[in-house]
Amino acid sequence: VCMLGPNGVGKTLTLHTLAGLRDPASGEVQLAGHALQNLSRPDIARRLGLLLQHHEDAFPVTVLETALMGRHSHIGFWQWESPSDLQSARAALEDMDLAHLEQRPAGSLSGGERRRLSMATLLVQNPDVLLLDEPMNHLDPLHRFSLLEKLKSLAGDGRTVLASIHDPVLASRYADNVLLLYGDGRWKYGPTAGLLTAGHLGELYSTPFARYSSGNDNVLLPVANRPSA
Repeated sequence: VCMLGPNGVGKTLTLHTLAGLRDPASGEVQLAGHALQNLSRPDIARRLGLLLQHHEDAFPVTVLETALMGRHSHIGFWQWESPSDLQSARAALEDMDLAHLEQRPAGSLSGGERRRLSMATLLVQNPDVLLLDEPMNHLDPLHRFSLLEKLKSLAGDGRTVLASIHDPVLASRYADNVLLLYGDGRWKYGPTAGLLTAGHLGELYSTPFARYSSGNDNVLLPVANRPSA
């Protein structure tokens, strides 16, 4: 599921509420049939993972050590990571094209590399539900597509993936369903093909969209409102 909407409409707020970082205005959030407030944080972390929009490295740790942090909810307080945990971390780094950087300090990575490391750590956590706040921030086109292919694969394996993004074109290509947030209490949810139309996107972003064809590909792009002469 891709979540779309203008800046400031509450996409991050929605993800944080679903992750239990703040209370909902009404009702309750459930995870695997249990009210989120009745679950411990380790229980939640074993089932649900949140990719934050921003991340700061408070301690001097390597890329591999950072990825291994994803296993902390699965091991005891006084336990060390097992060879299996190490294998999972290295596999996730390989998925995110970071295997060659595993001994680099995490704080020395570029913005895009650090974003991929955060995603690798989430993969090591191995949750059933992935909540992703702008996962493609700072990523170049190659790594955007490889990340989206990975997320598509996870969804195909039965995981729940909810990602906030700003690119309707990529949402139309990769999302099974979309959630549109308007910022005034209105929202729409449904299959991608039915909701990502020029009319719906124009209403959502308060700017006109038009469909363009290139070979066998059709994309919806915003049209600039130019002042009349």
